[in-house]
Amino acid sequence: MKEEILLSEQQIKDKVKELGAQITKDYKDKNLCVVSLLRGSFMFMSDLVRQIDMPICIDFMTTSSYEDAEKSTGKVKILTDVRENLENYDVLIVDDIIDSGNTIVNTLEYIKQKNPKSVKTCVLLDKPSRRQVEYNADYVGFEIDDVFIVGYGLNYKSSYRNIPYIFIWNQDV
Repeated sequence: MKEEILLSEQQIKDKVKELGAQITKDYKDKNLCVVSLLRGSFMFMSDLVRQIDMPICIDFMTTSSYEDAEKSTGKVKILTDVRENLENYDVLIVDDIIDSGNTIVNTLEYIKQKNPKSVKTCVLLDKPSRRQVEYNADYVGFEIDDVFIVGYGLNYKSSYRNIPYIFIWNQDV
């Protein structure tokens, strides 16, 4: 396997800082709860919340639509639900990537049933060429082509999440 870096550690840090500043500005004087979709977004969410300069609630959900495959199955399962009562919060759902759109749309609809004041989404990566449902995240780090990527929380068969940058997975090379 030959590694082709798509986004360097510094590029990611710079973008996360920019997103954190924008979210801080947009949610000033609001009661924000950031909900991370585990496991892929854990690194991004951890770095992002440290760039949000205001008191926030942090919660987690575990969803699955990949089942160790390179492509989404299209079926979204909620494996672990949030613990917070979201009724008094403006919720920001954070995910690593939006490709088919199924996970983010299903999670968004699920969170809306918990009656938060508002719900928006933030993704590090957007792969619009893979959309199966019409949706655009409110905050997007990078738009990328249709390549399979790993690193910075994204995995392949439960490995590579700990790499501090994102690279294109190409096992054929």
